[in-house]
Amino acid sequence: MRALNIYPQFQHTDPSTQTRKDFVTDQDVRWCPGCGDYSILAQVQRVMPTLGIPRENYVFVSGIGCSSRFPYYMETFGIHSIHGRAPAVATGVKAMRPDLSVWVVTGDGDALSIGGNHFMHVLRRNVDLKLLMFNNQIYGLTKGQYSPTSPVGKKAKSTPMGSIDYPIDPISVALGANGTFIARSFDVHASHLQNILKRAAEHKGTAFVEIYQNCNIFNDGAFSLLTEKETKSDHVIEIEHGKPLRFGKNLEKGIALDASLTPKVVDVASYGEDKLFVYDETSEIAALIVSRLHAPEFPVPIGVFRAVSRPSYDALLVDQIDRAKKGKRETVQELLDDGQWTVK
Repeated sequence: MRALNIYPQFQHTDPSTQTRKDFVTDQDVRWCPGCGDYSILAQVQRVMPTLGIPRENYVFVSGIGCSSRFPYYMETFGIHSIHGRAPAVATGVKAMRPDLSVWVVTGDGDALSIGGNHFMHVLRRNVDLKLLMFNNQIYGLTKGQYSPTSPVGKKAKSTPMGSIDYPIDPISVALGANGTFIARSFDVHASHLQNILKRAAEHKGTAFVEIYQNCNIFNDGAFSLLTEKETKSDHVIEIEHGKPLRFGKNLEKGIALDASLTPKVVDVASYGEDKLFVYDETSEIAALIVSRLHAPEFPVPIGVFRAVSRPSYDALLVDQIDRAKKGKRETVQELLDDGQWTVK
């Protein structure tokens, strides 16, 4: 992690003058040509200057994997930490320096396999940090083994006959951990990803963003139906707070709920727009229902699944420490007098 006194260029930055160039390092970006990580990096670098935060107040923390090279490519403070433990390291940073804007960058393998425990608990605690998970449904850095999000039947170096594991749904896991901000976007959907990143940055608490990212070397085309111009309108649905769920080239299809709250695809013209499922990002039930919309029966949802307010862990920690300091006892006798003590 860089030290401010060693790098004077990081001191007292005026956030109003910052541009994308201020967040681009002199390091060679070493991802495979065509990797979706390039697009994600570009969108993050575009968003950072718009948040009104001095560059020296950002910290990017990563674990191990292709995505975890991210801190090297951001001209901010950064920590390349331990496999799966980036949320724990980031929690320590935020707890000690609550004034900093802390971002965690991880992958589906790093976050959901060895790091599954830390992923779950940072969401449960609601630490005020932003967690970006690049999901390419494969282990890229270790050369193409199947990951926790790989679909059943995935043939990879570690599963030559096809995976027999049922994949984890990161959004559903995040909801189960009672996450307060949960969203999904794509590496190549620049405007959508930027909007999601801005909303995540504004959220007070753990903001989890799953980003579908293409690995063109070991899992090329995993999301092609969702990103290609000819097919994406029929296979992706953008969820927006207060709006009915519609999709299709002309928004001719929609999602409705039957009497048992089971979703179904309907024709809007014949079914009626007023009967469609209107999304509420503050509703846990709505988020759970939409998180289970899976291809090929349903379009894949992107957008903000859940956004609710709850005190963040770091804020509660600071408050607890302050209250402890105010009520501290100066002598042993004062400590003994505070309450009832029985000595046998």
